[in-house]
Amino acid sequence: MTATRSSTVDDVLRRSARRVGDRSALVFEDRSWTYRELDDAVTRAAAVLLGLGLGRGARVAAYGRNSDAYLIAFLACARAGLVHVPVNYALTGGELAYLLEQSGSTVVLTDPSLADRVAGCGASVTRTVPLRDAPDSLLARARTGDVPSLAVEVTDTDLVQLLYTSGTTSRPKGAMMTHRALVHEYLSSVVALGLAADDAPLHSMPLYHSAQLHVFLLPYLAVGATNHLLETPDIPEILRRVEADRIGALFLAPTVWVPLSQHPDFATRDLGSLTKAFYGASIMPQPVLQRLQAALPELGFHNCFGQSEIGPLATVLGPAEHAERPESCGRAVLFVELRVVSPEDGTDVPAGELGEVVYRSPQLCEGYWDKPDETAAAFRDGWFRSGDLVRADDEGYITVVDRIKDVINTGGVLVASREVEDAIYTHPAVAEVAVIGTPDERWIEAVTAFVVVKDEVTPEEIVTHARESLAGFKVPKHVHLVAELPRNASGKLLKRVLRDSLPTAEGVG
Repeated sequence: MTATRSSTVDDVLRRSARRVGDRSALVFEDRSWTYRELDDAVTRAAAVLLGLGLGRGARVAAYGRNSDAYLIAFLACARAGLVHVPVNYALTGGELAYLLEQSGSTVVLTDPSLADRVAGCGASVTRTVPLRDAPDSLLARARTGDVPSLAVEVTDTDLVQLLYTSGTTSRPKGAMMTHRALVHEYLSSVVALGLAADDAPLHSMPLYHSAQLHVFLLPYLAVGATNHLLETPDIPEILRRVEADRIGALFLAPTVWVPLSQHPDFATRDLGSLTKAFYGASIMPQPVLQRLQAALPELGFHNCFGQSEIGPLATVLGPAEHAERPESCGRAVLFVELRVVSPEDGTDVPAGELGEVVYRSPQLCEGYWDKPDETAAAFRDGWFRSGDLVRADDEGYITVVDRIKDVINTGGVLVASREVEDAIYTHPAVAEVAVIGTPDERWIEAVTAFVVVKDEVTPEEIVTHARESLAGFKVPKHVHLVAELPRNASGKLLKRVLRDSLPTAEGVG
């Protein structure tokens, strides 16, 4: 039961079910759900969770790949007054145990194929419940039977999710998201991205990640669209489904857009139904974007930027704005107010100068779960400190330069790692690059590049190429050729992994 004037995450589905109940809401594998069927399944699943003896505010971890069961479980937690804890299904051992223990999750909802990882990670969990593919799974119990009345009141100020940061620079922190924060973020997404009921979106990025779930799937449920869901972002299957299902909208991380644009099926599939394309989570290489735009001239691209703590959408660069500002990530969305300030004293910096972007918004988290010091450091003077170093122009468009923690202090001069990465990326033999600062007795930090190549090239040649467009102090002092860069499933570089363990690789220093 929801309070009369409250608006909760599960109300998003409930309202659509009342408005367009017989419309197809979700298609996954061989199962299709109308809005009414999906809404009823969520209520049944909520009753199952409450039947486990979980009290209001109890944390429930979700450890599974994309499925209709995963979505139902999230909405069921919301309807039951529980706190959903999405966990990256690639995590195992100590990393998995850390999230389960730090969140205080007593129940884990998991795919049966992953259950052994939970049992073997050493975390103290009360119970593991299969999400699907089992007779006693949450999905099986949610599909049929009477629709019960739930004796629980949920308000929009209640926590609904612990949205763990990606942990690119440190241990993940659980951003405490309320119903109110996420519902505001959904409306921001609908307005900024022009999401519509007839878009026929395809969702393939992991649902445990905030972008796919909260910028696209839930907002599309709010507007009554038919949502097509894939278990994983399999490129040939994405291309096949776009053609077969006449998909109109597609979100992918740049790390998926890049190989998709190079796949042989990209040239042979009929992709003419696509009208809206979305990207975010990492940098989209301009040559790749230009190749996609040339092949699909009717396709409008949206650059989406933000972070977990704000739900995660903060700014958007729309299709018409790409031509004039290809490096920008746009302006603040509907419910976000931003400033660019000095990281040292928090005062506004003039347009065009570097500063930290800070936010004020109802979309923001309440702080970090059980981390009061980190919460106090992030929320200061009525604003949330993002940790992102940006430039803003006179019209409010921001361009991200780097994470503040990724700025390199070399010889007392600050160098943005992204600027060095952009210069190296223009070499035709370079497929991917990550730049960090490594400890150096002389320079404090040495500019160090990790490069994945697609053609034969030496580290010395990469240094020579970088010197053509960079000042001498920005040119890498070390270049390592590596087979791959460490990334999480959302495509974000894990620079802390590079810092913690320098690979044995071909390099120059």
